[in-house]
Amino acid sequence: MNWIKTAPRWLVWGLAFPILVLNGWLMLLVMDYFRSPVTIFISATILSFILDYPVRWLQRRRVPRLQAVFWVVLLVLSIVFILAITIVPIVIEQLDELINRLPSWLETGSQRLEAMQSWAIARRLPVDLSWVMLRLQDELSNQLQVFSSRILTFGLGLLGSAFELTLTMVVTFYLLLYGDRFWQGWFQWLPPPFNVRLRRSLRLHFHNYFIGQATLASLMAIFITVAFLVLQVPFGLLFGLAIGVMTLLPFGAVFSIWIISFLIGLNSLWLGVKVLFVALLIDQSIESGIAPRLLGRFTGLNPVWVLIALLLGVRIGGLLGLLIAVPTASFIKSIIDMLKISASESTVEDIELAP
Repeated sequence: MNWIKTAPRWLVWGLAFPILVLNGWLMLLVMDYFRSPVTIFISATILSFILDYPVRWLQRRRVPRLQAVFWVVLLVLSIVFILAITIVPIVIEQLDELINRLPSWLETGSQRLEAMQSWAIARRLPVDLSWVMLRLQDELSNQLQVFSSRILTFGLGLLGSAFELTLTMVVTFYLLLYGDRFWQGWFQWLPPPFNVRLRRSLRLHFHNYFIGQATLASLMAIFITVAFLVLQVPFGLLFGLAIGVMTLLPFGAVFSIWIISFLIGLNSLWLGVKVLFVALLIDQSIESGIAPRLLGRFTGLNPVWVLIALLLGVRIGGLLGLLIAVPTASFIKSIIDMLKISASESTVEDIELAP
């Protein structure tokens, strides 16, 4: 192994890169083969990270952990059941009505663009807006056909995945009870100084991240839904919840706000402008006032690397990969930083021990 220390760095990386790619490819094949159990375990781990916070809150009030886990899981199931019989039917109804009403919104938007085109022609301005609405009508009509055809399939898929949902909740329950022992058993295989740092980094980049993102998504959904209802926005509940769900993803809130404002602007331009202004105001208020307190700057990632991580995450794991892409990339960066620090410390020790 001495030749590795004396060999040029480009040669070492050139030999190591194919091995890393091969190992990564084999790992992806294994994950794809065991996609269902891996998805259940990762989903249960995320839920256990989020639910561990109220469990610890009850423990600090002298409630035994078993009872705390039981009451938290029971509360979550009760909330899900209440939402399923109250809000979910309204959301499904609004979604179906939106699909039926969207063609008329497109027609209104097309007429508005034609008026703008006539105004530009009357003033001899070199502007051609006809292709914009034609392209938009084609794309949205195609997407609506695909989306409407998948609604029934999605509903049947939910019924078919009831077993997986039940199994996810069971795994979540046991991770809440025995998760500390489970992770401690894995970290015991690592060297003593490194395993403590790695466990702290894992809690920071996953546990705190998902708690913060879930809190931000809940606040965003509540405030924007209330604002939409006050503004009397069509399908305000549906749009507000959609923005809240998209807040779980990096850059998802801003992207969904622009899309929803554009859709509303097709029907009413002034209402679309008000929706855009109010939603961005709420988003920036939460992002600048609440998000730093919850998340801080723990990721340490350049926005370019965040985008790359999101692209790789959705390519590898779909929606679940999109959710865990940023904390995983941040966790990998922290491991690399630890290795650099340990390597520099060992180098300093070698220099000090040298005769």
